[in-house]
Amino acid sequence: MHKLFITAGFLIFATGTVLISCHNHSAVSEKKQIVMDSAEKVKRGEYLVSIIGCEDCHSPKKMGPMGPEIIPELRLSGYPSSRPIQKADSQVVKQGWALFGPDLTSAVGPWGMSFAGNLTSDETGIGNWTEENFIRALREGKYKGLENSRPLLPPMPWFDFKNMTDEDLKSIFAYLKTVKPVANVVPAPRQLADLK
Repeated sequence: MHKLFITAGFLIFATGTVLISCHNHSAVSEKKQIVMDSAEKVKRGEYLVSIIGCEDCHSPKKMGPMGPEIIPELRLSGYPSSRPIQKADSQVVKQGWALFGPDLTSAVGPWGMSFAGNLTSDETGIGNWTEENFIRALREGKYKGLENSRPLLPPMPWFDFKNMTDEDLKSIFAYLKTVKPVANVVPAPRQLADLK
């Protein structure tokens, strides 16, 4: 009988140890963060930029045989400063419409007219930004990622990106810092009242 109690005690102890060990292993593995080298981080950032549609608004386009095509030398440079600003009918907006420019780098809505920013590594883009600025811009919707700056304007969907992991945001930033610099100062937004 004594051996039976010792054997049962041992089995209970062993089972408890295994269960605790499995639980702790699970908790530790959940807390582990993937550590990537810089090349892997840039590659991950390039992938994320392509699937979340950054180029849809931030890359100037020309009309091609299959529709709008990105202008490779202006990739991710935002609304071209050399382009005249299109006229927009504020009456149409007051009727409930939002409008996009022909290459999607400008938009008009109740907020006024906004222009897609330059995301290239040039100083007129994000060349002078810190990783902290970039994360703040996408987490808090702050212009240039500055604490006391104005909010990012529509149609920038920062509120969809704010829940990305730190690692994903850092990867996107690392990739954008490798994008060919394009000197392009994007126009300042315009108030709806200023549109004719």
